[in-house]
Amino acid sequence: MSANSLDPLEAYFASARALLQSLDFSAMRQAASLIAVALESGGILQAIGTGHSSLLAQEIFYRAGGLVAVNPILDGRLGFERGATESTEFERSTEAAEELARLAGFEARDAGIVISNSGRNALPVEMALRMKAARMKVIALTSLAHSRASTPRHPSGKCLFEIADCILDNHCPSGDAVVEVPGLPAKMGPLSTIAGAALLHGTLIEAARQLAARGKPPAVLVSANVGTGAVQDLKNLLAPYASRIRYYRPGGR
Repeated sequence: MSANSLDPLEAYFASARALLQSLDFSAMRQAASLIAVALESGGILQAIGTGHSSLLAQEIFYRAGGLVAVNPILDGRLGFERGATESTEFERSTEAAEELARLAGFEARDAGIVISNSGRNALPVEMALRMKAARMKVIALTSLAHSRASTPRHPSGKCLFEIADCILDNHCPSGDAVVEVPGLPAKMGPLSTIAGAALLHGTLIEAARQLAARGKPPAVLVSANVGTGAVQDLKNLLAPYASRIRYYRPGGR
């Protein structure tokens, strides 16, 4: 059955399945190697996204089945808490990059993931440049199709993928949405969050495998809702990273 013969609901799920099957394992293994080296060196994984991409930075933080050593760079302006269009304006400016980088505390032993579907906005590009200036390895999670069809908004004239050491291409089309709904002028059904979450979790699984194979298994979070779920056990697991990851400190300070 062709995609053209499916109704919009079926077409969306068919597109999602095809997209997941298209993702590049070799890129995930390459990104995982950069992360494994960082963690083995005592570093952490710094993660940032803007707009809906900020959800992916949160997706891999404090997550059951995820690595402990992940520092999400969070700010109300990166999401929508201070206004939707304000968020759009924020990601197009480099003004806050110095503050965000300072709070994150970039170190050369860290690795960074910068998430931007379009890869064209100024703030993600600037954060990637600041990671590079700190001598970190940078992984870009982006849509190459969208980036290559876009005009960069950063003063350098570069898109995110042109700065990164490794690229996780989410294979999403320009504009992200994939489904035509009869009677609507715009497509629906974005795929970047689905693809991004799969790419990130796959990469972290591979990084953990590489470290475990070297006899240095990383700390992994277990669901607080399995077994006794003792909060003190959870605090003990997070404690070694509290000096670097502010959200593991009381009150997130």
